[in-house]
Amino acid sequence: MTLALLGLALALAIGAGCRVLDIPLPAPPKLQGALLVVAMTVGFLISDKLLG
Repeated sequence: MTLALLGLALALAIGAGCRVLDIPLPAPPKLQGALLVVAMTVGFLISDKLLG
């Protein structure tokens, strides 16, 4: 749980840093790409819970 919170905080910090420095976000620009990233992350977390 702590590792997930650390990952979320890191992601938010990278996003904020990209916004402040006017660097393009390292993320898909379309909704379908963002949903694919979310689906892959959820799949990874579920399989980690089931196998671990």
